[in-house]
Amino acid sequence: MKEISIKDIENIKIGQVEDTEAATGCTVFLRDTGMRAGLDVRGGGPASRDSQLMNPLMAAQEIHGIVISGGSAFGLGAANGVMKYLEEKGVGFDVGITKVPLVVQADLFDLTVGDPYIRPDPDMGYRAAVCADKEQNYRDGNYGAGCGCTVGKICNMEYCMKSGIGSYAIQIDDFKIGAVVAVNALGDIYDYKNGRKIAGLLAEDKKSFADTVEVMKKSLEVVENKFTGNTTLGVVITNAEFNKTQLCKIAGMTHDGYARSIRPVHTSADGDSIFAVSVGDLKVDQDLVGTLAADVMSEAIIRAVTSAESAYGYPSANDIALS
Repeated sequence: MKEISIKDIENIKIGQVEDTEAATGCTVFLRDTGMRAGLDVRGGGPASRDSQLMNPLMAAQEIHGIVISGGSAFGLGAANGVMKYLEEKGVGFDVGITKVPLVVQADLFDLTVGDPYIRPDPDMGYRAAVCADKEQNYRDGNYGAGCGCTVGKICNMEYCMKSGIGSYAIQIDDFKIGAVVAVNALGDIYDYKNGRKIAGLLAEDKKSFADTVEVMKKSLEVVENKFTGNTTLGVVITNAEFNKTQLCKIAGMTHDGYARSIRPVHTSADGDSIFAVSVGDLKVDQDLVGTLAADVMSEAIIRAVTSAESAYGYPSANDIALS
């Protein structure tokens, strides 16, 4: 087994665009000939578009694009720009008078970080699609959907930290699998290999860590609104061949990677979602792929946190002395 770049997985293109002043952005995954995809949503507050396309009962067996974006539900229009770009290329489901690109989207809440009234829109989605198709400009850190990501928000934004988008991929013989994740969690982030906290809720001095769960334990009272800006969005990609039903199961297993690295996770104030995508024809055991998907997702979460740079007044993991 060896580590590879997420860009080394063939038959899928990734591009992203961000507005650094507004602290928001989007990341786009494209395949002109279509890609099989599944989805598993575990958070209680998702913002999504056309997610039912990945229901095994629905007719469509492939999609042409995935968008993960900031802007909460306001940002769901970014997919319109991706659809426009793909339609111009003649990509999509043939309905006679045109081809309809099947583009799904999930958004995270970053409105409390920068300008709450500037969100990803069709123009940003179009530009991100161009970047995917022409440049494949994906990189980890404060880019794309990761631009406005933060973590550790149980005490609101005053004590949170800057996060971002991250990736990790591996290869075993001809088999490849990797993950991309925009980490915007209510909870704290841990290195699953040693259990050490690497980002999240800050203590009063803002130079060390507090513990989100310990803070929650101090009061049993119901908190009516924890929605200060959450949701972790992931895409796991493999060149192994699976159908939509199998990919939904793999997406579900990939959530184990969230659970290892984020605490608490899948809360009512998060929209935690994972897409699983098949872009190849290798025959590989489904349960092995699901297990490895959780592993690469955990590692991608670490990369998202450690690649982020401090911004908008929020420190990054590189600014805090880890203990």
